[in-house]
Amino acid sequence: MSLKITELCVNCDVCEPVCPNSAISLGAEYYEIAPGRCTECVGHYDTPQCVEVCPVECIIDDPERPESREQLLAKFQILTREEKP
Repeated sequence: MSLKITELCVNCDVCEPVCPNSAISLGAEYYEIAPGRCTECVGHYDTPQCVEVCPVECIIDDPERPESREQLLAKFQILTREEKP
């Protein structure tokens, strides 16, 4: 399942740099996660790094985008292929 950042975000800037897929960016009001790039860190880490560092616990599973671990791994493989020259 892709993650999403709720309106509780305080724009502390700690989540964006830890995302290995560059899925997090500053939105109009608070940080946002691009669902097409979010793998919940599957393929990189055992746990989502943004969730680990978020001081206000505003990063949650996005119920509108259910994905299995296998689907997240497939997305990781596609993303890492795209990044290679």
